[in-house]
Amino acid sequence: MLEKGDKVSYYTSAKQEEKQLFRVCYEDEEILLVDKDSGVNAEAVFCALFERETCYFIHRLDRNTRGLLVFAKTKRAETALLKAFKDRTVEKCYEALCFGTFPKQRDVLTAYLVKDERKATVQIFDTPKGEKIVTEYVVLERIGDMTKVKVILHTGKTHQIRAHLAHIGCPVVGDEKYGDNRGNAAHACKRQCLIAKELTLHKTGLKADGKTFVSSYRFDEALS
Repeated sequence: MLEKGDKVSYYTSAKQEEKQLFRVCYEDEEILLVDKDSGVNAEAVFCALFERETCYFIHRLDRNTRGLLVFAKTKRAETALLKAFKDRTVEKCYEALCFGTFPKQRDVLTAYLVKDERKATVQIFDTPKGEKIVTEYVVLERIGDMTKVKVILHTGKTHQIRAHLAHIGCPVVGDEKYGDNRGNAAHACKRQCLIAKELTLHKTGLKADGKTFVSSYRFDEALS
């Protein structure tokens, strides 16, 4: 377990060194917002930013999820953002491209999540067991045997979107852990099709309050 004063080293391969980790899409005197690519750890983004200036880690995205990450540049902003994420006043919307047909145009799903630390996976159950999760989706578009949906998390647990959508029979395209391997191979999918698409800050007292930021990433590259 890390303690104050410990040094952390993050090593990358030559191929990773050539990869663009992220793009800065908003910055003011208190926060910095980036658009992270897939295959990049949030910690790697933080390390790259910290080399440029002091900043503070606020939240994570799964390594293979693209999209928006916000970092604080001041202690005041760090406190405000951590409280906002804890109080769930940060509005986050995802887009996912999934296999299958969703049962409804829009729905709010409730289930229960149990972590398997040894396998680094989670399991989803319909009956009370582990942590309660709530996932909302809205169908946006049908694309052949796939469906593009907007996803809103009402709880934010490890792998919640990927595991919950797979549980209802609509796994995220390109997901190698919870997904449809046969479908991924058939479409030669190169990326996990999950994007942290929109982020809006509320009640933080920061300059960016009320602004909605939108990721530039789309699913075209994953399927080309």
